[in-house]
Amino acid sequence: MSFFFEVLIGGLLSGVMYSLVALGFVLIYKASGVFNFAQGAMVFFAALTFVGLVEMGLHFWVAFALTLVAMIALGLLTERIVLRPLVNQPQITLFMATIGLTFVIEGLAQLLWGSQPHNLELGIQDEPLAWISDATGMNVSKFDLVAAGIAAVLVTSLALFFSRTRIGRALRAVADDHQAALAVGIPLQQIWGIVWAVAGFVALVAGLLWGARNGVQFALTFLALKALPVLILGGFTSVPGAIVGGLIIGAGEKLAEVFLAPILVKALDLAGGGIENWFAYVLALLFLLIRPQGLFGERIIERV
Repeated sequence: MSFFFEVLIGGLLSGVMYSLVALGFVLIYKASGVFNFAQGAMVFFAALTFVGLVEMGLHFWVAFALTLVAMIALGLLTERIVLRPLVNQPQITLFMATIGLTFVIEGLAQLLWGSQPHNLELGIQDEPLAWISDATGMNVSKFDLVAAGIAAVLVTSLALFFSRTRIGRALRAVADDHQAALAVGIPLQQIWGIVWAVAGFVALVAGLLWGARNGVQFALTFLALKALPVLILGGFTSVPGAIVGGLIIGAGEKLAEVFLAPILVKALDLAGGGIENWFAYVLALLFLLIRPQGLFGERIIERV
């Protein structure tokens, strides 16, 4: 039983890191209705910029501050150059624009810093915590626990920002109805700019954590694909949904890899496992058949 809980806790902690990537999608989609497929490229750009500055000899926090400025600028420029000229265009047009933006950001990052992989050290060792192992017999990674704590602080801060501040209330108004928000004097373009800047900050935090775990390499861009099942389960417009969806996906794929994969291999006489790579998408597909809007999404009823 202790091994089961060890796998479950490890999956939940990994799921929190998935939620960080999904959170960037939710913020932009909630405010502007745009599915920003370039969020994964923004994570890659942030991680590569940070590690490039550190390798130039800059102090950790100086590199962090400069990368944060770069990510905010990237978000604001994206809103100004890509989103604003395409306002009121079909959703497929905006989606295709973010796909093109993905390749632009990827190419710009590699043009500035090179395409070779980098190691990223945050001073947090990926090793079991001794006191937890001694007390419970379970191995819980120190890195996963700290990363989950950072993600929890970030999500709580964003939730308070959007629920308690004037800008947050304006964001909720824009998310509910663009025309009504304009009618009461809320500047849509300013709100969109703020949201894209916040999404850039979220991409920086996600890039540092994922870069420290897997290395800073081109594969970080595929985190956008990993976040899709999280969004489907939680709902595209819900910040809590991004967290809950990430926990479900993280725990589900770890439990499936450890417990379900051996059963399938033996029962069906298969060659091997690898269920962790695709189980999340199967789970998301099944969920679409049951509740397409996600756990926390709003059901859309069309009237004829």
